[in-house]
Amino acid sequence: MFHDVVADEDACDESGFPGYTAAHYKLGYREFEAHCRAIASVTPPDGVQLLEVPAVALATPVVSLTFDDGGRSACEYVADALEARGWRGHFFITTDYIGTAAFLTPSQIRSLRARGHRIGTHSCSHPDRIHRLSWDQLVREWSGSARLLSDLLDEPVNTASVPGGYYTHRVAAAAAAAGIRLLFTSEPTTTPHLVETCLVVGRYVITRSASPAATARLAAGRLLPQLSEAAWWTAKRMAKALGGAHYDSLRRFLLPGIDR
Repeated sequence: MFHDVVADEDACDESGFPGYTAAHYKLGYREFEAHCRAIASVTPPDGVQLLEVPAVALATPVVSLTFDDGGRSACEYVADALEARGWRGHFFITTDYIGTAAFLTPSQIRSLRARGHRIGTHSCSHPDRIHRLSWDQLVREWSGSARLLSDLLDEPVNTASVPGGYYTHRVAAAAAAAGIRLLFTSEPTTTPHLVETCLVVGRYVITRSASPAATARLAAGRLLPQLSEAAWWTAKRMAKALGGAHYDSLRRFLLPGIDR
């Protein structure tokens, strides 16, 4: 799970959401290339693939690369870097921001799809705590954004990723009610599960502080790094539950130590 790719730390706001917290999830151009090389070093030529809908069991494990938020670097840099290796990625768009500064335009989204990448929704508004929305609000976030992207691409859009890492069963159930068939979370797991008609798939988050070597170990399916990420995620989830509204303020204060 990646986000935006930027020139350097001084240009963090050039793609995607602004601010220090968002910047923690943005890699520089050279960093991203290093992560791509690391992934390529441990995967076969066809080892990086898209997850299709409906998802089917694969005889050989694959790595899928996803990119959240819908920042303009998806079209300006990321897609070229992937295509140079014969890869394609999943790009999840926050639809309220389409065409605004630092985000993809409608024509750029169409271009990504025409180049073989997959387009999904990252909700309409990227709510801070999506799990706290009412049922109707949840369904609107999923259905409204998926419908807009479907109209834009003239094809069904039924994949999504959860914004902010606040996944719950109810968030997935609302996605299923909105027609989403494949939902990516931020939970570090390789075991998918079904929520009604929606397949829920976890991801390993790559942040600015992650090393390419660590990314390679995850891409290679090494058990110990996976367990380490799962333990860290569990601790962070408990901190979110205990901290409530104060968690975000504490997290901003402690970054980059609280995430990796």
